[in-house]
Amino acid sequence: MRVLVTNDDGISSPGLHALAAAVADAGHEPVVAAPSTDWSGASACLGPLDDPDRVSVERVVVPGVAGPDGEALVGYSVGAPPALISMLSDLGGFGPPPGLVVAGINRGPNTGRSTLFSGTIGAVLAGERFGLSGMAVSADVMVTGGTGATGAPGDVHWETAARVARVVLPWLVDAPARTVLNVNTPDIPLGDLRGVRFAELAPVGGVRTVITGRDETGLDLDLVANDEPMPADSDTALIRDGWATVTPISPASATGLDLPFGEWEQEIGLEDGPR
Repeated sequence: MRVLVTNDDGISSPGLHALAAAVADAGHEPVVAAPSTDWSGASACLGPLDDPDRVSVERVVVPGVAGPDGEALVGYSVGAPPALISMLSDLGGFGPPPGLVVAGINRGPNTGRSTLFSGTIGAVLAGERFGLSGMAVSADVMVTGGTGATGAPGDVHWETAARVARVVLPWLVDAPARTVLNVNTPDIPLGDLRGVRFAELAPVGGVRTVITGRDETGLDLDLVANDEPMPADSDTALIRDGWATVTPISPASATGLDLPFGEWEQEIGLEDGPR
């Protein structure tokens, strides 16, 4: 199956490359099309564009991922937000339309009310509007102190989130149309992962925006970790405790899904069950 792989952090994100590799490892054809610049927090917006009548597209090599011919995979750097990229993909902008949309791996958690603002999630929800199932994948990465939700690529355990996405993907392919899952993982080595759990959305996100200064011309903002107590069954609380979480987030997938958590944990390598 052709699978659109996109994100909101941009085409150069190592999380995007790790997710594309996981899709290829699952036996599917990744179609990598991601924003040329960072569109974090874009939700499902379709603009603004530099030129409302044209979207810039540049072919780029996707590091670490082989294409169908065995050569390095070529993707698309797109001058557009992720939801518009998802829509353009369905319209045939990057070859035949995909059968599925996956987005991420986002640098930072998309939990609680953050799901309303996430461009990662906006991409899969845009695909859902076209009848496609999808999965948003995020890693609980946060560096504070004026840098926001950023950090050195080598400091992030992309392989943990990629492995969870890899084992969930085959189930999602066979799920009812328009099933959308929000997957979050802690930023820990795969061997330290406790397991995979269903999670409710937390009342607030794992990170929050704060005003750090102001003057006559504007406001200074930063993202900081949210240390408020959370319900024990919420996505934010569970990833803090070392669990990967799966939350259905579309009306079509909100009820009636039988998620095989035990099977996923075995495939990840947690043969002895949750830790």
